[in-house]
Amino acid sequence: MKKTVSILCLILLFISCNSSDDSVSPSEVSATFKFTHNWNGALVRNFDFGPIQYVNENGESIGFERLRYVISDIIFTKANGEEIELDVYNLVDLTNEINLEYTPNNQIPTGNYTNVSFTFGLDNEDNAENYTDLNSASFNVPEMMGGGYHYMQFDGKFINSNNEEQGFNYHAIRAVDNLGANPTFPQDTFFTVNLGAIAITNDVEIEVKMNIAEWFSTPNLWDLNIYNQTLMPNSTAQIMMYENGQNVFSLGDVIQ
Repeated sequence: MKKTVSILCLILLFISCNSSDDSVSPSEVSATFKFTHNWNGALVRNFDFGPIQYVNENGESIGFERLRYVISDIIFTKANGEEIELDVYNLVDLTNEINLEYTPNNQIPTGNYTNVSFTFGLDNEDNAENYTDLNSASFNVPEMMGGGYHYMQFDGKFINSNNEEQGFNYHAIRAVDNLGANPTFPQDTFFTVNLGAIAITNDVEIEVKMNIAEWFSTPNLWDLNIYNQTLMPNSTAQIMMYENGQNVFSLGDVIQ
């Protein structure tokens, strides 16, 4: 009888331990960033590229041929101001649907974060480094324009004021003047994207939404008849891109 009772106790203890383990929340989790793209709410995928089927705020009909951009330095900010910074980068390539989901190797503590942010492009320190994958992707900026890397390559076609099809190259880089051996930089044009507060309790998928239409919208109404090509050495155009980019990204679904 005593043996029976002892065995029963061991079974109950085993069940109790297992139940307790299942209820323990993880202290550190993985965060996956899912990049989606839309045109004023209408989802854009790479199979939407080619046809001239969108109309920008200035009334020009446009179509897409390539869209890829770099995000870097992801930061999770706690209520006490402490920041968990991930020194990482990711080349999002919608054209080939590559790196639309990105999971940094670093895990993060669970908890309530007042803000999750990242840098669009590369800050000046990161931009001075050498990245073999960006080199092989031909994402470099010529040395006469300051070197480093593009922040974004966005190419397509539009119908110009003569009712003719014309190409555009909306390429974002560090704004530069005085091209040549000693270029100067009037203003930094990478920028911080603040997604807002997120409570993280488990492995999480964070959707980052890009509204492509906003690149042409506010605060600068973009006229493709004026700003269409050779925009990299045009610091005025680069600063306008920087300003319009403030309204491009937003937080989507958070799944965990």
